[in-house]
Amino acid sequence: MTSLSADEEEMIALVREFVDERVKPEVRRFEESDTYPEPLIEEMKKLGFFGLLAPAEHGGVDVSTAAFARVTEELARGWMSLAGAIGGHSVITYLIKTFGTPEQQSTYLPRMATGELRATMALTEPSGGSDLQNMRTYAVRESGADGDDLVINGSKTWISNAAHSGLVGLLCRTDRDANPAHAGMSVVLVETGGEHGPAPAGFEVSPKIPKLGYKGVEACTLSFDGMRVPATAVLGGVPDRGWGQMMRGLEVGRVQVAARALGVGQAALEAAVAYAQQRESFGKPIWKHQSVGNLIADMATKMRAARLLTLDAADRLDSGVRADLEAGMAKLFASETAMEVALDAMRVHGGYGFSREFDVERYFRDAPLMILGEGTNEIQRNVIAAQVIARDAKNEKY
Repeated sequence: MTSLSADEEEMIALVREFVDERVKPEVRRFEESDTYPEPLIEEMKKLGFFGLLAPAEHGGVDVSTAAFARVTEELARGWMSLAGAIGGHSVITYLIKTFGTPEQQSTYLPRMATGELRATMALTEPSGGSDLQNMRTYAVRESGADGDDLVINGSKTWISNAAHSGLVGLLCRTDRDANPAHAGMSVVLVETGGEHGPAPAGFEVSPKIPKLGYKGVEACTLSFDGMRVPATAVLGGVPDRGWGQMMRGLEVGRVQVAARALGVGQAALEAAVAYAQQRESFGKPIWKHQSVGNLIADMATKMRAARLLTLDAADRLDSGVRADLEAGMAKLFASETAMEVALDAMRVHGGYGFSREFDVERYFRDAPLMILGEGTNEIQRNVIAAQVIARDAKNEKY
């Protein structure tokens, strides 16, 4: 696997220090009240975490995908919600960097790199879930006094950071007659005002959706009712290319979700290892009892395997080739592993694992998000199977 540069290793060490010194002492205050962690977000802006995937010429840090995954893991090890705060933002950064017009890049990337402008992506719909081919949100081109506009109607749900993002990367239909449906989809860059101004006409953000875990960072429904944006808001300037663009972005997104899962799983493993050495029963530390020792052995082994899968997918992305299969495998395995490790960490803690006095109950509440987000694992298995068959037909490695 590709080794990280000295600057990237220094960045990861900076994140680790930030997590240990600033996040861990504060996380319960924000998590238990489900409060947006504004002070921590401001520090993340200053440290450059919102510009990890932005080009250096636009003020970004421009790290490799592998380094991005490692940074994400460290943030999630402290609190998964902080890793979520840069998730969709980083995918939209990647999409604009890769597919945006020069004007789109110069307009958005410098402010996104500093975190002044935060972004999120909007795919899921209330009636569609992972069935993006059944998408109903659409944008119709109309001529107006100031030039051509796109008029958007529809809704998106489970949109993270919806209230704090001033830019939405909206996947919608721009050719409603296209067959297959995905051939008529575009990514539209919608400016929403976010936390810096009133919502534009025809756009509304719902109150945050109550959640089991992933506290602090909101998830909302976005409603578009005749909202007008310039026709130039289409990513790349050419409509009906959004499906391929977003699928490429989701490779980055799935690596990021896998890395979030790694962070939650690693935090649970570290908590279990510490507790198993401190807690004694029958005259010895509980890790020396075979039932507990076996749990720790399996947890550590699964975590290492998940990390290697994730870094392998990141390396493939950095090489410039498609990584849909590898990113899907990493997301599937890492998220399932995080859930298993979080539960096993509770078992190591016994009754205390069920108490909010210990952090393992939070890891158990946060872990399911990665199983469900960025395409449910049930859908992910379908994608992986299809890719395996497709590569086999081409005699390619799978």
